[in-house]
Amino acid sequence: MFTGIIEELGKVISAQDGKIAIGAREVLAETRAGSSLAVNGVCLTVTTLTPDSFTVDVMPETLRRSNLGRLSAGDRVNLERAMPLGGRLGGHLIQGHVDAVGRTAALVPEGEALLARFEAPVEVMYYIVEKGFITVDGISLTVSGRNEVSFQVSIVGFTRQHTTLSERRVGDPVNLEIDIIAKYVKQFSQAREPGVTTEFLKEHGFLVG
Repeated sequence: MFTGIIEELGKVISAQDGKIAIGAREVLAETRAGSSLAVNGVCLTVTTLTPDSFTVDVMPETLRRSNLGRLSAGDRVNLERAMPLGGRLGGHLIQGHVDAVGRTAALVPEGEALLARFEAPVEVMYYIVEKGFITVDGISLTVSGRNEVSFQVSIVGFTRQHTTLSERRVGDPVNLEIDIIAKYVKQFSQAREPGVTTEFLKEHGFLVG
């Protein structure tokens, strides 16, 4: 699990043949081969390490379902280590499983903040509510508004400076992950048994005929 609080901006060294090598420092502390790191919100397993870089293997399915397939040498990526048990939850619970790729629709300065709007597939928008959580490229953000096809977030200067949001342009793809609690709520609500029905009353002798 992750929290969506980005620890470091890494720099892609190479991205080819299903392998991505990324330069980093801070997230390598206590990281070893087999550890999980979130790269732009995608949970990946570290395969090799050097003092200032790490490599991950990326499946074709992951490349198709995220924006990682667009990475090339020199690109910066959001990095976060898995949350330790008992650690502070600064953002919200994030699995690192991308639900869909959205599109950057608008970026509008508002004082010291930036209003960013992202378009998302209808199956993702179903779970997005105002003041709820959403993960964009691994960043935990609060939804400030929504319509049927897009949602808006307000991004403070610190977040822009320390994540790839400072480099996003209209039209850029972003990885989206829905709040896991919203998924469970839907699942539980669908699994509920129906209430008292005519068939139920007949079956238990309360109605005849």
